[in-house]
Amino acid sequence: MVSGAGLGYTEMMIKVLQAMLIGVAAAAAGCATPVIPESLEPQIDKAVTFSQIVESPDSYRGKVIVVGGEILKAKALKGGTQLEVLQLPLDRDQEPVTDRMESKGRFLALQKEFLDPATIAEGTRVTVVGEVTGSSVEKMDEADYRFPTLDVKHLHRWDAKRAEEPSVPGPWWNVFGGVGFGGGGTRSGGGISIGF
Repeated sequence: MVSGAGLGYTEMMIKVLQAMLIGVAAAAAGCATPVIPESLEPQIDKAVTFSQIVESPDSYRGKVIVVGGEILKAKALKGGTQLEVLQLPLDRDQEPVTDRMESKGRFLALQKEFLDPATIAEGTRVTVVGEVTGSSVEKMDEADYRFPTLDVKHLHRWDAKRAEEPSVPGPWWNVFGGVGFGGGGTRSGGGISIGF
């Protein structure tokens, strides 16, 4: 009987721990900031690609798109902050990939609110919801470069450590991004969103 009672206690403790883990994971998932706010979803034209915008930015003026990339430079302007971004494709979680060789070019994102350039470090990966405003020819080193331009509607900054963090096979949870099952690659979720 003692062994039966011990087994019952062990099973009960396992169930309690499972319930606690599920509760903590659910609470953490509820705290995660969405990459794209629900209020902007209906405005986004998902049919427009970054390559199309690069070819003919004026043709897409007024379209709201989602584009990702890596900050190359941030510059304070009278009307806000200009971000020079190396475009990078987004994965299924709207997180920019880390392979710079997959880039289709650069773009300028104008944040109408002042954002101290010191708070947007070079190399920060971002997902931008922005309205295409055309293009601007500016210097890239000594060459003229035509940058597609966007007015930022929402900026999501990704945690730098996450890009380097390999996924461990098996179940996992993360206070920044919910619950999942990893089997390779990198984990999804995590970051800071700023909406305007």
